[in-house]
Amino acid sequence: MPETYLPVLLALGVAVALGVALLSVSWIAGRKRIGLSELTPYESGMPLLDQSRKRVSIVFFLIAIDFIVFDLEAAFLYPWALVFRSGGWGLFWAVLVFVALILVGYAYVWKKGGLDVGARPAGPWQGGAPR
Repeated sequence: MPETYLPVLLALGVAVALGVALLSVSWIAGRKRIGLSELTPYESGMPLLDQSRKRVSIVFFLIAIDFIVFDLEAAFLYPWALVFRSGGWGLFWAVLVFVALILVGYAYVWKKGGLDVGARPAGPWQGGAPR
């Protein structure tokens, strides 16, 4: 039985050895001096026009969470679609309840204005200027 794990352990050993070797070569051959040009962030060789650390509105994060929830709903519907015919009516009603709960959550978020990006006043808790 342990000999069946030998290829996995061999691949793991090669991966670790390769990672250590590449990091070692990079550390040995890399430049040791850090100048001002390496510490300043840039994109496409252009200097920055404004601060790189801006405050982001909490609405952005709420919409991102909503997206993740509805994306996971779609991910749960794919396996259901594959076994739909063999699952019977019990599986059909279970998924119908699942979709109904997600739609109720979506309606709640919509009613509370969680999807309206520009409708809120900008306060200090939302990344705007303090009042």
